Amino acid sequence: MIEEGHIAGRAVLLSGQPGTGKTAIAMGLAQALGSDVPFTMLAASEVFSLEMSKTEALTQAFRRSIAVRIKEETEIIEGEVVEIQIDRPATGGGRKIGKLTIKTTDLETMYDLGEKMIEALTKQKVQSGDVVSIDKSTGKVTKLGRSHTRVNDYEVMPPNVKFVSCPEGELQKRKEVVHTVSLHEVDVINSRAQGFLALFTGDTGEIKSEVREQINAKIEEWREEGKAEIVPGVLFLDEVHMLDIECFSFLNRALENDLAPILIMASNRGITNIRGTNYKGPHGIPLDLLDRLLIISTEPYKDEEIAEILETRCKEEDVQMEEKSLQLLTKIGKETSLRYAIHLITSASIVCSKRKGTIVSVEDIKRVYGLFVDVTRSVQYLKEYQNEFLFNALDDTPMPDA
Repeated sequence: MIEEGHIAGRAVLLSGQPGTGKTAIAMGLAQALGSDVPFTMLAASEVFSLEMSKTEALTQAFRRSIAVRIKEETEIIEGEVVEIQIDRPATGGGRKIGKLTIKTTDLETMYDLGEKMIEALTKQKVQSGDVVSIDKSTGKVTKLGRSHTRVNDYEVMPPNVKFVSCPEGELQKRKEVVHTVSLHEVDVINSRAQGFLALFTGDTGEIKSEVREQINAKIEEWREEGKAEIVPGVLFLDEVHMLDIECFSFLNRALENDLAPILIMASNRGITNIRGTNYKGPHGIPLDLLDRLLIISTEPYKDEEIAEILETRCKEEDVQMEEKSLQLLTKIGKETSLRYAIHLITSASIVCSKRKGTIVSVEDIKRVYGLFVDVTRSVQYLKEYQNEFLFNALDDTPMPDA
């Protein structure tokens, strides 16, 4: 539905206790959508650390998550190279000149080459028998492959050479080219004197609302003419409970806009304070915004799921582990947390290599379990030795639950 643009302007909340895969779902979604659909990931705490207002930071994140496909027609020359002649001056200086003979199944034509085109053809290593496409407006040369007519038993070819048929019809053709850019990139290019270079220098700053209104009007005009297409992407806001009431009010309004992406938020809080107010709300979110959200609750992993994740992680880190060691690590992950169990994989591998071993044993797991404590054992240690620490306030105020 996201790829087809059916649910633009909708919002989803992933809620669940820590370590239940909320961020992993978002990362998996980003990979599944591919490069055609924009995906922006932002931690809510980043909004307060940027050198701009909170609403501007959120506006830029929204517009990064919306792409525009701009269509334009360009003239190209497409055919099979028959011959390339390049004349170099005997003195080594002066201009290079040359001729390019190119053909289709119906026509054959010779073109004069300038220095720029000679350089482009040399860079692409174009030779006789290659099928090429040349953009007339920019001079860009694209090698499409090797012609089937040049295949013979005596020619040595690299294994990655692509064979294509010789083009048919006219040499010069009109072709539709699609450029995909985000709305934020269009904003920056039109609001800064250095234009496109501002994207590389990072000097985006705050962008005036008048500039965005003009861009929106122009894109709407292009949409009506069929020159442009809006591609709503995904904005993932992690730790959404860190936003304050001003940001939540902005999100309420932004989701009603015509140009709005799919908003996915994640929170591991229960009923807690809404920042900027004295009120409490589920997940630290106001009820009016919560009513707009499709809430998906994540549950703790089962034993077999933990074992599968740990086994995959071992393969990724190139760690060999005994079956009993994996079972013990799965039990630790169930009783403590999956993240703690994942940390122990690398530690156990180092302990194993120290004893000149190649496969992680149960003793290696027990060794690192004793060296590195989890949250529950750390809290228990603090309670036992609270008087030994500075600034102990356990006797004065009750410790809040984690």
